Amino acid sequence: MVSTATPTDSETGIAPAQPSVELVASAALPVAIPDGARIRERAARRRRIAAISLWIAVIAIGAAVALYFWKQHRVPPLPPGIAMSNGRVEATEIDVASKLPGRIKDVLAQEGDFVEAGQLVALMDTQTLDAELRQTQAQVRQAQNAINTATAVVDQRESELAFAEHELRRSEDLLARGFVSRQKVDSDRTHMLTARAALIASRSLVTEAKSALEAAHAAAERVSSDIRDSTLTAPRSGRVQYRLAQPGEVLPAGGKVLTMLDISDVYMTLFLPETLVGRIAIGAQARIVLDAAPQYVIPAKVSYVASEAQFTPKTVETASERQKLAFRIKAQIDPELLKKYRTQVKTGLPGVAYVRFDSRVEWPAALQPRLPQ
Repeated sequence: MVSTATPTDSETGIAPAQPSVELVASAALPVAIPDGARIRERAARRRRIAAISLWIAVIAIGAAVALYFWKQHRVPPLPPGIAMSNGRVEATEIDVASKLPGRIKDVLAQEGDFVEAGQLVALMDTQTLDAELRQTQAQVRQAQNAINTATAVVDQRESELAFAEHELRRSEDLLARGFVSRQKVDSDRTHMLTARAALIASRSLVTEAKSALEAAHAAAERVSSDIRDSTLTAPRSGRVQYRLAQPGEVLPAGGKVLTMLDISDVYMTLFLPETLVGRIAIGAQARIVLDAAPQYVIPAKVSYVASEAQFTPKTVETASERQKLAFRIKAQIDPELLKKYRTQVKTGLPGVAYVRFDSRVEWPAALQPRLPQ
């Protein structure tokens, strides 16, 4: 039986492989980081921490300020007898428009200007109307001359009639004496009747000429009125909101030149449910607080309550979403108060209106009137 054996390292004379001393040493020791990189990393970390701290401080200060103002201006829960609703400040708009078609000569008011009632704000070109006025004035003179002529004709026809009547009487007297024939009397009578008819016709011509004179005067007055209407004036005192046309533009009849706001008629429109509207009287006290100036409370009065309910507009928030129908109400601001602060009156501002429907309830301290000094 034959056996085999694997030669050993001692037999072959080859030494076994040993691990590298350098690799073992590198695995055992930590990697060294340069000092400059470590300093930059620490500086970046400090900056991040400082930025986060700054933002936290800003947010905290902002929250504190907001909380302070909220506490200062928040309205406490309303007592029974006072209702509230969102709304917007509105004012009566007045359009200054041309009565007749024509070209704008000049616009004398700018947007934002305050104008008084009767103040000139725009001029229309009146060259064509001036020519028509001269024409109608000439027609007036022509009609006056026609009256003078017709009156002279009447005087002439009266003289002719008087002469014809005199001739007829003399012929009849001579006929009775037998000095003229019946034919002569009949001829004189015919002349007399013809003169009478001519007198009646001439008097009709005078009446016709007078009517023509009245028509000419009316035409002249109409053209003069059109010329006066071409001078556009402010119908009320107020502020120019929009300038809609420029000099040189041609407008149709009724073309708008300016839109004004009557700042003596400013109100907030609000909507309240039918359960409350029945208890609100015309003239009931109200308060208006604008979102843009919550530190002020503007006194007002209820001037209008709609007679029919309508769907609540989407821009108005109601206390209950189930209340789909509401009545429109106007909270009117005192015109004297508006006159005092007319430079600060603005429309379109959102806010909250409070209406007192129980006169026995006192207004909370937060809703006492506060106005700019």
